[in-house]
Amino acid sequence: MSSLKIAIIDDEPLARMRIKSLLSQASVANELVAEFGESVTGLLWLQEEDQAGRSPDMLLLDIQMPGLDGMVLAARLRDLKQPPAVVFVTAHAEHALRAFDLAAADYLTKPVRLERLNATLDRVQKLVSARQTEPPAQDGLGDDDVFVVQDRGRLERIPLTQILYFKAEQKYVTLRTADQSHVLADSLTELENKVGDRFIRVHRNALVSRHAMKALERRADDAEGGETWAVQVVPTMEWLSVSRRQVTAVREAMAAQG
Repeated sequence: MSSLKIAIIDDEPLARMRIKSLLSQASVANELVAEFGESVTGLLWLQEEDQAGRSPDMLLLDIQMPGLDGMVLAARLRDLKQPPAVVFVTAHAEHALRAFDLAAADYLTKPVRLERLNATLDRVQKLVSARQTEPPAQDGLGDDDVFVVQDRGRLERIPLTQILYFKAEQKYVTLRTADQSHVLADSLTELENKVGDRFIRVHRNALVSRHAMKALERRADDAEGGETWAVQVVPTMEWLSVSRRQVTAVREAMAAQG
């Protein structure tokens, strides 16, 4: 996987120096392609690079700056053909909710820690990879293409393409990706309305991504001592129960995916 191309816009020289030092130590390969100490020049550069088809993959953007602040600049980036993934860098964590309203990929609080930066770089790398492998008509990650979850006080944007399934268990719903799980307060019916037809209801307690279904077969049901239909989900290779009334719909969905 190629290095993440990164730009920095921050009016504090010491903050830029710290970020550059951390980037040089990061576990994710990256290349700093530009840095700016004020926002207007940075925005003009981003617009020119976008026109030339050379937009950076990621922009580390300070929020509180004289003149054009980071929030306003991020809103302007929506007009670009290939906007970079925006990661806000701020001393004020309360800006997080507004940052996600502007479709930010993540936010970092100052002073930035290497461990936290590594997690952000890894997240952005996955976003960039997902965007590059999607069909052209779906290029980019708009508000309808991601799911926002809150995990221990921080917000995370998860591309729908990375979600394998939603499963209701007692009073909560689990969102499962290839490498992590999140607990949600939403009902499965609410989630079904949000994610649209990219997911299929396989059982009253589960919604599964159409692209994640690998196999459909009858399997032993230890709970009832008989057999039940189940669908296998990749890449975790888990088996999820399929209700009898949904077997035909699941089989047709898998056939349509080829």
